[in-house]
Amino acid sequence: MEEEKQMDKTVFLHFVVFPWLAMGHLIPFFHLSKLIAQKGHRVSFISTPRNLLRLPKIPSHSPLSSLITLVPLPLPHVENLPDDAESSANVPYNKQQLLKKAFDLLELPLANFLESSAPDWVVYDYASHWLPPLAAKLGVPRAFFCCFNAACMAVIGPPSLLIDGQDSRTMPEDFTVVPPWIPFKSDMSFRYHEVAKYVHANESGTPDTVRFGIAIRGGDVVLMRSSDEFEPEWFELLRELYGRSKPVLPVVFLPPLVEEKSTRVKDWLDKQRVNSVVYVALGTEATLSQEELTELALGLELSGLPFFWVLRDSPDSTQSVSEMLPNGFVERVKDRGMVHFGWAPQVGILSHDSVGGFLTHCGWNSMIEGLGFGRVLILFPMLNDQGLNARLVNGKGLGVEIPRNELDGSFTRDSVAEFVRLAMVDDSGELLRRRVKEMKGMFGDRNRNNRLENEFICFLEENRPNKLA
Repeated sequence: MEEEKQMDKTVFLHFVVFPWLAMGHLIPFFHLSKLIAQKGHRVSFISTPRNLLRLPKIPSHSPLSSLITLVPLPLPHVENLPDDAESSANVPYNKQQLLKKAFDLLELPLANFLESSAPDWVVYDYASHWLPPLAAKLGVPRAFFCCFNAACMAVIGPPSLLIDGQDSRTMPEDFTVVPPWIPFKSDMSFRYHEVAKYVHANESGTPDTVRFGIAIRGGDVVLMRSSDEFEPEWFELLRELYGRSKPVLPVVFLPPLVEEKSTRVKDWLDKQRVNSVVYVALGTEATLSQEELTELALGLELSGLPFFWVLRDSPDSTQSVSEMLPNGFVERVKDRGMVHFGWAPQVGILSHDSVGGFLTHCGWNSMIEGLGFGRVLILFPMLNDQGLNARLVNGKGLGVEIPRNELDGSFTRDSVAEFVRLAMVDDSGELLRRRVKEMKGMFGDRNRNNRLENEFICFLEENRPNKLA
């Protein structure tokens, strides 16, 4: 018996990992893959060719290079979807349903891969609603890795509501109230402007609500990118909503490794005082209107604080974002503000000692990165889960939200300046800054996260199929 137990410990598994086509999903799934590989397990990480090229490189001398295999599946062509569009960053938000249609056409090649490779687990994302029944038919255990926090998923609701068409929320105003299944006092709901433009974005094809419902129900286990320590009440509620028989396990925050900064970026940051710079980045999916861009720019100018602002062109605009900035803005702020066009090494910037705050679109990935380095969050949610993330973090005293008109989302340059200064330098924001520093260890301490990460990997090991006696 002792020899059998020893053999059991040396059995390594094969995981297939299959994320949705967005960098905010690809990167956490890749981090998760590296954690699994660090335990000696093999990982087949599957995505489209262009997305695989965007992943951080694993050095050839690293032991992980022989354990993680990148498997390209060409994205099938869909009418009106550009041939080079393989990520949500490549298409405007209102055309992302086309990307999901192409993604759904990966079912057959993925089925062929699962059948030929016979993995021990498949780890999947919310968008591949067809994967859980497919994997179940092939006898492959299924782990739904959720890139969202527990509070957000609780607001989305139980899988029975999502799948069976019982969800009565069909209009934007339906999402501006706290759902009835949340039994405690909460402000976890959307502002009208956060959902008005997007609530019908998935009218054709499979709605995201159904995708979420099947992803949850079809998994043998649900893995959450959060922790019981950070949101204990929401994890408890989530386990009730999903049924106590389905394990809901935190994989904690998967803090990223620091990226190298370009010489130009590093030189500029090195000249700034410690904790003085506001880093401004609003993600890759939502875009600002001309009016919003103007007010944000002039608000940063009015704040009088140093800032590093990352801007990118919208995939559906013929006008470059540099042309949309107020006349003379870049010249006026050049002594204390850097406007950077295109991709920037976000983790590297946030890790720099000169950065004190992060004006963010409130994507969960970005918020984790900011809090992991102890940066105060200045909240500017735009779409998807971002409004809920803002409510959660604001409620825990880790950020301040720039006030906006509830209906149309408009805001003023004065409010931008006021809340940037509150977060960064005003006496009234001192408690906020202290609270964020105290939480840095929870989000960014790699050793602390590693200890908790081991627990979910042990679960997957112990619940593998055909386990030796």
